[in-house]
Amino acid sequence: MRFSWFRSICLGVLGVAVAAPASAQALAVAESHFDRGRADMLAGRYETGCPALAESQRLDPRPGRLFTLAECEAKWGRIATAVARYNDYLAMVDRMSEAERVKQSARQKIALGQRSALAPLVPQLTLSLRPGAPAGTRVQCDGMTLEQPSLGVALPVDPGEHVVTTQAPGWPATETRFTIDRSESKAIVLEVKPPAAAKPPPTKPPPAKPPAPAPAPDQGPSGLRVVTYVAGGLGVAGLFVGSVTGWMALDASRVAADNCRDVSPDRARCQPDGLEAGNRAKQLGLVSTVGFGAGVALAGASALVFLLEPSPRRQPTPEVSWELTAGQAGGGVVVRGRW
Repeated sequence: MRFSWFRSICLGVLGVAVAAPASAQALAVAESHFDRGRADMLAGRYETGCPALAESQRLDPRPGRLFTLAECEAKWGRIATAVARYNDYLAMVDRMSEAERVKQSARQKIALGQRSALAPLVPQLTLSLRPGAPAGTRVQCDGMTLEQPSLGVALPVDPGEHVVTTQAPGWPATETRFTIDRSESKAIVLEVKPPAAAKPPPTKPPPAKPPAPAPAPDQGPSGLRVVTYVAGGLGVAGLFVGSVTGWMALDASRVAADNCRDVSPDRARCQPDGLEAGNRAKQLGLVSTVGFGAGVALAGASALVFLLEPSPRRQPTPEVSWELTAGQAGGGVVVRGRW
């Protein structure tokens, strides 16, 4: 029993002996950081001075170090952080005894003035997730995780550039960068980047369909239809020739009648002009009769064949032309066609 009590005493003394040098070392490191940080602050090197002062306060919290850190943050332009430091310092002073508060009266007055001057200049930032964001989406602002109560409400931030990342479970992170100025209020709706869609496995292309049979080439009008076109054209030409030569025969007959006397079926006395006109009238009458007969026959036949033969699918319009020739000794027709 005495041995156990003695052993406990020895272990306690040993623990105190080990803890004391560690505490003294922490105080020495804190003092070193404070001296270096204060020197950098006075030289305007706030980016190194303020972190050194913050580390000194973490290792050995003291009112004077906290006040100096608040002053450094204010000079650096991190006014939201400076206001928070001043608040911490004033809260620490409120917990002091009356004698200790008297020693801090000058610093307390400065802290109250600085807090009142900087608080209206602190930017306000409102971050929110877009409706439908996956459950469990994590939001970080400058490396600090913001839980659900911090979303959708105005939060004090330091002026300058900030980086916000959002990430849903199993999804890639989405980064948003922005800048905010003093006294500015800004609201940002954050996006959440979904994972890239997985590519479907390659599939074999469907077998190629056999090409559709090409339509039969258009052969144009059939031979029978070509003959029909030609016959129709000749029929029209025959009717025209018969009409013209008939008119010419009538004219020649009038000339013969004016130059002939004692006209009978077997004999007549005619002057040379009348005799020539009579012969021409006979010839033209024959041509007119043949032209009319051939024209009627050819036109009727071509019309009948045209109506009875099926029309081709595509049929260019044939071109048929004719040229009538007529004179005192007779007449004729020249037919030209293309199909």
